[in-house]
Amino acid sequence: MGENLRGNGRVGLQTNINPTNTARHTPIIAVTGTNGKTTTTRLVAYIVNQAGFKVGFTCSDGIYIQGKLVEEGDCSGPLSAASVLKNENIDFAVLECARGGILRAGLAFDQCDVAIITNVAEDHLDLKGINTVQQLAEVKALVALAVNPDGYAVLNADDDLVYAIHEKLSCKLAYFSHNPENLRIAAHCANGGIAIVPENGCLTILSGADKITVEQLSNIPITFNGKADFNIANAMAAVLATYLVGVNMEDIRTALRHFEPSVALTPGRMNFFQFRNFSVIVDFAHNPHGMKAISKLVASFDATIRIAIIAGTGDRRDEDIIHLAEEAATIFDELIIRQDVSLRGRPGQEIIDLVLTGIHNVDPSKKTTVIEQESEAIDFAFKNAPKGSLIFITSDMILNAVSYVQQLKDKEETLS
Repeated sequence: MGENLRGNGRVGLQTNINPTNTARHTPIIAVTGTNGKTTTTRLVAYIVNQAGFKVGFTCSDGIYIQGKLVEEGDCSGPLSAASVLKNENIDFAVLECARGGILRAGLAFDQCDVAIITNVAEDHLDLKGINTVQQLAEVKALVALAVNPDGYAVLNADDDLVYAIHEKLSCKLAYFSHNPENLRIAAHCANGGIAIVPENGCLTILSGADKITVEQLSNIPITFNGKADFNIANAMAAVLATYLVGVNMEDIRTALRHFEPSVALTPGRMNFFQFRNFSVIVDFAHNPHGMKAISKLVASFDATIRIAIIAGTGDRRDEDIIHLAEEAATIFDELIIRQDVSLRGRPGQEIIDLVLTGIHNVDPSKKTTVIEQESEAIDFAFKNAPKGSLIFITSDMILNAVSYVQQLKDKEETLS
C-alpha cells in the first residue's frame, strides 16, 4: 500500500493514503452513473477493506461502517456522505453519488481522490429540470470535476457521453472498456495513460505499453463466468480505481474472487437462488438501459422458459415505461406485470397500460399476466413455472423482494 509509482502511470496521492494514516483527511472514491453505481460502490469498499482500511460507504441501500449497516434506505445523497466523512471510526470513504442528491444539495466534499462514472443513459428525465440525457451527463460530470488535480477520473470509454466528460477535467484520466481494441484507449495508452480491458478472458490493466494481468473472469463471481457484461464493467471500474490509489494487486485479486452476487454482499443486485425445479434472479433492473444489459446473461442460462416479473415506474416518461417493457418482451418468454409500492403520482392502471403497450409493440401474443401485489406475483410465478424455468424478478422495494424469495427458499429446504 501507499507505493508511489508515478513513473508507470500509477500515483501515490498527496493525501498519503495508507491504512495507518492518522490524519483526519479521509480518502474518497466517489461513484456515479445511471446504472451499476451500487454494485461498483460495494465492490470498491470490499477491495479497500481487504487492503486493511476501515471503510465507510454510502449507497442506495444504506450507510455502512466497516461492513455493518448503520442506516437503512436510499443513502446516495450528500447528507449520508457527510455522515460517513464525519465518522471517527473510518479512514476511507466510498460514496455513491446519485443524480437526485447532486441536484438537491450538491456533494458532501470539496474534493475526492478518484471519481468513477459508470455510464449515462435515459432515466429520471423530465425531473428537476433535467430533460435530456446530455443534461444528465452534465450532472454526473460534477463528481469528476471534484477530483483533486493529482487524483483520477475513471471513465467509461465505451459511453460517448461519459468519455466526452474528459474534455472538462483537469485531473488525471483513466478509462475502462469492454473492447481491448478501443481506439480511445489505444490513443490514451500510447501517450502513457492507464486503462483496463478484458483481454483473453482476463481483466488486464494497460499502463502505457505495459500490461498487468489482474484476474481471469471465470474467477470473478459477479461476472457469471464472463457472461454478465454489466458486472465486468463494474469490476473494471472498481479495480482501476483501487489500483490507482495504491491497493496491492494481491488484495484486489483476493477481493474479486470472494465478492459474490449474494444477499450478504450485493443485496438486490443479481441475487441468484436455485430452487428444486427452477432458478431465480432478483435484481434492481428498473430502466431500459438496465433491462437491456441483462439480456446476454439471461440468454446464457439453459432454461426451458424465461419468465420476468416487471413494473413501470410512475415518475418516468411514457416512452421510458414503454421502452422498458419492450426490452423485457424481447428478452423473456413470459411476463408478469406487478405494481410498485409507490405509484409516484400516476394512476396504477395507466402504468399497466403503458407496460402492456410496450409488450404488444414487440409481440402482441406474448403471454402476459397482471398481478399487482408483488408477493402474489412471485407466488404465482413459482407455482406455475415449468421445470427448468428461469424467473427474473425486478422490484422497487428490492430488499423486501430478496427477503421474500429467501423465505420461500428456506421453506422449500425445510420441507425437502
